[in-house]
Amino acid sequence: MFAQRLMWIVWPAFLVAGLIELVVFGMFDPEDMHWFGQQMPLSRQGVYTVSFFVFWALTIVSSSLTTLLSISPFEVNRCPVSVDQRPPNCTQGGKDSCC
Repeated sequence: MFAQRLMWIVWPAFLVAGLIELVVFGMFDPEDMHWFGQQMPLSRQGVYTVSFFVFWALTIVSSSLTTLLSISPFEVNRCPVSVDQRPPNCTQGGKDSCC
């Protein structure tokens, strides 16, 4: 399940980061960009690479928050301990509740 959720996050984030890269650098040339008033120390390809990974990281955060918020209350509140391994004084009661 973890690998599936990871792909739900990383793959769409990769696609969106590529789309953002196309849009941003379709309008701006990295050679014209300045960092604190100075010319960028990276080559054009370096700016493309670094910005892609920044865009990818930001979209991974966005996709992670979406996945986190889509988890049902049952998944969040379920007890990780099976019914027969719970302590006898489990205060939550019920066979599917958490202790």
